[in-house]
Amino acid sequence: MPTKTIFIRSHELPAAIEVEIAEPALVADLFEAIKHAGIAIDADTVIFIDEAEAPHPMASNMPATDLKRGSHVHVTKCKKIEVTINYLAEAATHKFAPGSRVRRVKAWAVDKFKLSAHDAEEHVLQMCGTTRRPASDTPLNELTDGKACAVCFDLVPEKRVEG
Repeated sequence: MPTKTIFIRSHELPAAIEVEIAEPALVADLFEAIKHAGIAIDADTVIFIDEAEAPHPMASNMPATDLKRGSHVHVTKCKKIEVTINYLAEAATHKFAPGSRVRRVKAWAVDKFKLSAHDAEEHVLQMCGTTRRPASDTPLNELTDGKACAVCFDLVPEKRVEG
């Protein structure tokens, strides 16, 4: 039986877990892969494939649609993640799907705060109260603790020039 490689991601895991899954796969196959990765699934668990806006249907006998070779499967309790971004004296909040990447959040912030292309290039997202600057391809789900479906960023200059 042919297989494909997918990646299981969760706030419970230190990194994405690479697994092989049957092709074509049922949701039951996906559940088995998630269980094999060490993640428990309960009634509150939702699954997002890649950057999908809505959770994948959880019926075991259904095909795991949109699951392609190299897909990232986000296992979470969060249906949306509320992101707050602080820039200068302003703050803005927006809800994103758990698989949304930091680059998408930054693009939204650039538009929301009306930054010029030049200013956008020179700013990065930094987690509030820290010096942590997640890579642009980091999914939001990995930045939550699994209990609070929220993330806070400051939009800050990438380099501070003193002088």
